[in-house]
Amino acid sequence: MHGPGQPPRAHRRARRGAAAVLVCAALAVTGAAAGSAAGRSADGGPATTSAQDGFVLYRGPLLRALEVQRPFEAPPQRWAAGHRGADLAAQDGDAVVAPATGVVTFAGTVVDRGVLTITHPDGRRSSVEPVRPVAAVGTAVAAGDVVAVVAGPAHCAPLPCLHWGVREGETYVDPLALLPGAGPVVLLPAHDR
Repeated sequence: MHGPGQPPRAHRRARRGAAAVLVCAALAVTGAAAGSAAGRSADGGPATTSAQDGFVLYRGPLLRALEVQRPFEAPPQRWAAGHRGADLAAQDGDAVVAPATGVVTFAGTVVDRGVLTITHPDGRRSSVEPVRPVAAVGTAVAAGDVVAVVAGPAHCAPLPCLHWGVREGETYVDPLALLPGAGPVVLLPAHDR
């Protein structure tokens, strides 16, 4: 039964379904517009970054398909043990590319390895190591621009790798969760008026 002034239950369900379709369509249009606005990446594929309103799309920091040697492991507390990034299979000399649009804010040595950090329009900071930076601090980069090459000892020895870490403020987040298609799509119900 439905109360006075309320549509029957079937109509309310149909409206919810239509609202979910509209949300999906809006997401698809937004993604398509962002991709076409950003142009093409260095490898000729669609670029994956749009800085409109601080929204940033990410790609992997290598020109090859990503092979994860060790995934991100969030520490239980900020100071506790964990793995604050993802280790990706790589070889010395492999090109390292910007995972999203941004500005190089660090390019140098930390302890015994080269590190490069890019600050993105959404406020996140991507860092890659061990690398030999080829982009200087202050360089504006687009997703897919070569910014470094893999070089030096990796913390995942004896296997060569590239460590990719991402911070939101002082908190490390899983960089692989930022890649397109990595997260779940959540549809929220439309509320009847």
